[in-house]
Parts: sequence; structure tokens; C-alpha cells
Amino acid sequence: MAEKKDLKSLWGGRFTGGMDPLMQLYNASFPYDKIMYAADLQGTRVYTSGLRKLGLLTDDELSEIHRGLDLILQEWEAGKFEEKPDDEDIHTANERRLGELIGRGIAGKVHTGRSRNDQVATDMRIYVREQLTELKKLLKELLSVFVSRAEVEIGVLMPGYTHLQRAQPIRWAHWLLSYATYISADLQRLEQIIERVNLSPLGCGALAGHPYGIDRDFLAEGLGFGGLVPNSLTAVSDRDFVVETLFWSTLFMNHISRFSEDMIIYSTAEFGFINLADAYSTGSSLMPQKKNPDSLELLRGKAGRVFGGLSGFLMTLKSLPSTYDKDLQEDKEPLFDALTTVSHSIQIATGVLSTLTVNEDKMLAALTPDMLATDLADYLVRKGVPFRETHHISGAVVRLAEVEKVGGIDKLSLEQLQSVDARFGEDVVAEVFDYEKSVERRSAIGGTSKSAVLDQIARLKKLL
Repeated sequence: MAEKKDLKSLWGGRFTGGMDPLMQLYNASFPYDKIMYAADLQGTRVYTSGLRKLGLLTDDELSEIHRGLDLILQEWEAGKFEEKPDDEDIHTANERRLGELIGRGIAGKVHTGRSRNDQVATDMRIYVREQLTELKKLLKELLSVFVSRAEVEIGVLMPGYTHLQRAQPIRWAHWLLSYATYISADLQRLEQIIERVNLSPLGCGALAGHPYGIDRDFLAEGLGFGGLVPNSLTAVSDRDFVVETLFWSTLFMNHISRFSEDMIIYSTAEFGFINLADAYSTGSSLMPQKKNPDSLELLRGKAGRVFGGLSGFLMTLKSLPSTYDKDLQEDKEPLFDALTTVSHSIQIATGVLSTLTVNEDKMLAALTPDMLATDLADYLVRKGVPFRETHHISGAVVRLAEVEKVGGIDKLSLEQLQSVDARFGEDVVAEVFDYEKSVERRSAIGGTSKSAVLDQIARLKKLL
């Protein structure tokens, strides 16, 4: 018998009276979902008021429950909440503590008609709504820095690039506003997501609905929701708002990563367009001369981290059967991580952008006459020559300058230009080879002229 018992323990340890400690750890979400403590207490407070409306609690019971919830909130905020090994999640922890404070008899009534399925969905929507609203404020601050720098530094000219090759002259402000345009779209998407997050699942029970006919509109209004999830099956299992938040976070981080990549390039000695503040740079452990753009590299790197959370959770969702499954517990860690990462990233990007210095002379020196080749073609267009023909003519001028080794198309004499095309006039140098005139000709909406840039600034200010 002893031998059989020993053999059984080799595989049967997890079937001893209680749960296997590893399974208990594997099953628990408390280490990370306790961040929702305030949302959980808020949900219970309003839910028990709904139970009182049904006559399932007395006034005295409701008052005692609310007193206990207030005490628990104070403990959390003071860092004095005592966590216990059996606290599986934030819901069981708060209810356990409520029983300790007011007695298990009354505390045992708070869960009447409620399931952890609709409870966790409610907590998450409250928490995500609050976090996204905070991100909205931070995003507006970042946009404000883009706009204010663009307004102050509107006179700075720089090369615009395609394929990382110098293309045409633009305003530094125009470049700044290109990213502000991406982020303004992020802001608008964020506002739309907040609306969809702000729907209440509370009062749907485990899956089939509430057995006592609780007033779900009353619960939604008390929790500040804008409406209800109308189907109880969907209410407890819907995590589309998590996916949308992760997708939004991924797209924003993609934008901030591209911004960071440009800034990293512009901060190199080879470009020297900008200098990062020391507060957002680090040095080398070996090379004393180094000033590394670690803030921007981390912004670029963390974009992959957020995308990984989105792709992983989508794989969790894709084959789940209807209503609640424990797999859905995997929503929290990537969601919480993304919200934290995005919040920190916005604040770092705001700090980097607001403290960097612009090397206007370096930007101006990087402008080269060949970037005005299109302006040369446009010069002839204004004389009635078809653009397809002027494009070819301008290319021939660039080739002539290379063959003659004169140092740029602006160094060719009028006679040399006219040898390519007799329609070049004496005004060609003054009209074409001027970077300020080049950018000012791009005055249509969205262009790089001063008036077009000021129009973009005005549009963004209106959004803000």
C-alpha cells in the first residue's frame, strides 16, 4: 500500500485536497488586475445601489456596504491594503476585505445576481475609459508642442526627402506638421474608441441576463457609461474594445516610431539638423564623445512591443466559442502594458520635441541647387511648354552641369542653359534658383509655403 501511495504521488500531487500551487499561480490574475481596484469598488458601489432599488438590500445594509467600500478604497490609496495568498483576482480580494470589515453576512449579498463575467467586463471598461481619456490629454499636449514649434520656426528651410534622397526644399514647420497630422488623426480615432468603450455590460450576469430584473440603465448612468451593451451574451465576452485599444496603440506607436527614426537621422553628425537635450540622451561606456539618442531609439523599439501584444491577443480571440472563456484573462497584461507604454511614450516624445534645438544653418547648407530641378521645369511650364517636355529639358540641364563640372545647375551660364533650350530667358536665375521662392510657390492647401503652413496650424489649433 505504501508503495502504491508513493507511485500515485508522482503524478497525483495536483489532485490533493486543494488546488495545485502552480495551478493557483497560473490561474490568478490579481498580481496585474489589482490595478483596477478603484473601478471594481466603483462598480460594486453602484451595483449594490441597484440591488437596493430591487429591495434586495435594506438602507442600513447598503449604507454599511458603502462604508466598507470607502474604507477599502482608502487602504488601496494609502498603500495599506493587505493582500492574501488566496486573492485570485481584484474582485475576490475586494469582496474578501469587505467581509472582514463589515461581516460576511452583509458582504455576501453584494454579488447577488452578478457574475465575475459581467463584473470584470465592467471594471475593464471603466479602467480603459479613464486611461484613454488621460491619453487624450497627453496627446493634445504633444500636438500643442508640434504646433507651437511650427509656428515659431516657420522660417526655417530644410531638404525634404523621398527614398532618403534629397528631393525638394520644404519648411521645417511643414515637416513637423506632417507628424502632427498623423497624430491629429490618432486623436480623432481615440475619441471614437472612447465612445465604443463607454458601454455598460453590468447587469448581464454570467451570460443569460439578470435574474431579478435589475435596472441596467440605472447602473450605466451611475457609472458614467453612455449606453448599454444590448446583448447579455456579447456583454460578458466582448473584448473588441481591448483589440481596438491595442490596435490604436500600435498605430500611434508606429507613427511615433517613424517620427523617432527621422529624428535619429537628423541628429547624426552627418546631418546635424537637430541637437537633443541632454535629458533625453545617454553616453557611451567606452567612447566619451558619444551622445546617443536613446530616448528616440526606445520609442522606436517599444512600437514592436505594443504590436506584439495586439497580435498575441488576436490569436487568443480568434477561435474562442461564444460567451466567457478563461482565455479572456489574457486580455489584461497586453492591454495594461500597452496603455502604460503609450502613456510614457507620449510624454517622452513631448519632452524630446519641446527641448531639442534646431541647427538652421545646417539645414540651409543641406539645400542644393539640384533640388530646384523641378522648379526649372516649372519655369518653362509657365511659358507654355508641356510638363512632360520640360521634365526632359530639366534633366538635360542636370546632365550638362555634371558633364561640365560646374558645381550645380545654378552655375551654368545663360548661354549654356539656352544651348539646352532657347526658351530659357534672362530671368531664369532669379526666378528659379531661390529656395524661399521655391517653397512659396507650393501655396495650395497642404503645401509648404508660409500661407499653407499657417493654414495647417490654424486647422490643428481648431482641433485642439
